[in-house]
Amino acid sequence: MKAVILAGGLGTRLSEETALRPKPMVEIGGRPILWHIMKMYSSHGINDFIICCGYKGYVIKEYFANYFLHMSDVTFCMHNNQMEVHHKRAEPWTVTLVDTGDESMTGGRLKRVRQYIEHDDAFCFTYGDGVGDIDILASIAFHQQHGKLATLTATYPPGRFGALDIQGDAVKSFKEKPKGDGAMINGGFFVLSPAVIDLIESDATIWEQEPLMALAEQDQLMAFRHEGFWQPMDTLRDKHLLEELWQSGKAPWKRWE
Repeated sequence: MKAVILAGGLGTRLSEETALRPKPMVEIGGRPILWHIMKMYSSHGINDFIICCGYKGYVIKEYFANYFLHMSDVTFCMHNNQMEVHHKRAEPWTVTLVDTGDESMTGGRLKRVRQYIEHDDAFCFTYGDGVGDIDILASIAFHQQHGKLATLTATYPPGRFGALDIQGDAVKSFKEKPKGDGAMINGGFFVLSPAVIDLIESDATIWEQEPLMALAEQDQLMAFRHEGFWQPMDTLRDKHLLEELWQSGKAPWKRWE
């Protein structure tokens, strides 16, 4: 199964870090948060990634083009223009980097990568700025069991995001950024049928609005409940929290060796 990751937004609420790089390249523990998300999926056996690039996408491309340099010890022999790589660390990843436009919205970016996932039975889809100890394989099994078009991970927020009205395991309504209290929210980490892309009209379509609302109204949106750790990196405070957890050696999302 493939995982599509949104990595093209401006990250305006984290402008201290995103003036020179896209938000998914902001580092936690010396590694981009995008790397942490990919390691989460990889720890569940998902190693084929479609990255939706946009704002400063060349930074992401350069990172993966030189990945072994970032992850290995290197000796440069300047006098004869040679390079020796020591202790090369390889990931079992296939990474496709797609320019989905600087101005595209979340739905528009997904629509732009349709050709890479349209023949699959299902694919994973998430944002490039959030981590958690989500059981991704269990969410996939849940999606395959219920047979609907879409599954989202429902979680409790550290802040307020898109609230869900869940009856049983079915999402009956979706409301973006409500002022209510205590509801579970859209934590991302979707499992989707490629058919959902038919609900995306254009680059200007926001995934969290018309497409998700339509799926809920059509009884095609189910909630995989996650009551463990989940944390987006929306602000500098969020980044510092994630950094502290990583440095403590107790990062809940780290399920790999």
